[in-house]
Amino acid sequence: MATLQEKKNNFKRIAESRTNKIISSIESLGNLSNSSYYEYTTEQIELIFDSIQHELNIQKEKFKDKEKKKKKKFRL
Repeated sequence: MATLQEKKNNFKRIAESRTNKIISSIESLGNLSNSSYYEYTTEQIELIFDSIQHELNIQKEKFKDKEKKKKKKFRL
């Protein structure tokens, strides 16, 4: 079984890697804004970013739920 320090280190290592991949993908998405190469509507852009924001909200709630569960534990 992993120690608390190992769990913290694993989280940090994996979170940094995954966050950097997400940031890179978002930057890549931003390249689509070049109107010399792409044609898009305001509605399409809104749909893209609404969808991304929706998923971010869902994932953020998962972390909040874990924090709430920890606070509800009863101890004497």
